[in-house]
Amino acid sequence: MAVISVLWIVMGFSLAFGESYDGWIGNPFTYFFFNGVTEGKPWINAPTVPLLLFALYQLKFAIITPALITGAFAERIRFTSYILFICLFFIFIYAPLAHWTWHPEGILFSLGVLDFAGGTVVHMSAGWAALASALYLHQRKEAEHNPANIPLVMLGTGLLWFGWFGFNAGSALGANQLAVSAAMTTTGASAAGALAWIFFDTVKGKKPSALGMCIGAVVGLVAITPAAGFVTVPHSIFIGVIASLISNKLVDWRTSKTTVDDTLDVFPCHGVGGMVGMILTGVFATSAVNPIIPDGDNGLFFGETKLFLHHLAALIGVSVFAFGGSYLLLMFTNWISPLRVTEDDEKAGLDSSQHGEGYLSWVKNDFEHS
Repeated sequence: MAVISVLWIVMGFSLAFGESYDGWIGNPFTYFFFNGVTEGKPWINAPTVPLLLFALYQLKFAIITPALITGAFAERIRFTSYILFICLFFIFIYAPLAHWTWHPEGILFSLGVLDFAGGTVVHMSAGWAALASALYLHQRKEAEHNPANIPLVMLGTGLLWFGWFGFNAGSALGANQLAVSAAMTTTGASAAGALAWIFFDTVKGKKPSALGMCIGAVVGLVAITPAAGFVTVPHSIFIGVIASLISNKLVDWRTSKTTVDDTLDVFPCHGVGGMVGMILTGVFATSAVNPIIPDGDNGLFFGETKLFLHHLAALIGVSVFAFGGSYLLLMFTNWISPLRVTEDDEKAGLDSSQHGEGYLSWVKNDFEHS
């Protein structure tokens, strides 16, 4: 929150929403240090919202994206290197994607690619960066850990679900029918994703767990994010179920068939969930929900192919850009400052080795003080 907030004020908002350079990136000096934001005209697609409020709201998306990536390389990255990497990721991956997708002159926006609340910009970019990070940093020395506190996982999931209403419904950029529709599709997809996850676990011979239901709910939230303001409420059920089943299967495959140590399954849940949501937006999007969709550009379900094909092309392009770009940034970061902690630091735990704040450090400090 601290790092991205400062970058956003200095030039991040300009890179994402400033004067466009041929649809690729914004002019960093348009709103340099928020110049002209406080008194500026409202954003073109949010005419009833003060520009400063729009900038603050968009900061939320910018903050959450690099935060998601951390789930993939937890317990094995040096703190200073991590800070450098998220700065580079924000400037060279997140800001261009936000500009392409949400700026009226952005290359994806111009193609008619739909992303209501960040399935492409947030979840796909974070998911591919997470996979690149897990591959580049390799496995932890002790990769198997059980969840420490299931009630806290459930509490966190509830906070996420509630907060996602702001994430998705808020992307209507107004208190209107579209916002309510987005809130309802968000609930439908998340509920369906939660149920699908534990039912699928049961079919596979596993026990239905609170942890599994929480994961399924989040996958449903991820998948509906790009579609929330473009699809009907019944279709949100299908989106949540399909995404949950695919992510569930990929988590099993990762843990049993590969050595990829994506600590919190960021890629199978957020990355793949975002991709499934993007594809299904191209299937179920309809102008009956959101008139921004031109006539003839409805989803594949309605017999129209243009939107679906554009989403397929965007999915490939964004995936190559996010994964390849993130991997190069990891290499560059490692060249400047080694990414991986030492084996001794990893065994001691990053709370202690990176910050001097682990449990044993507290005990030692209290003992020495007494």
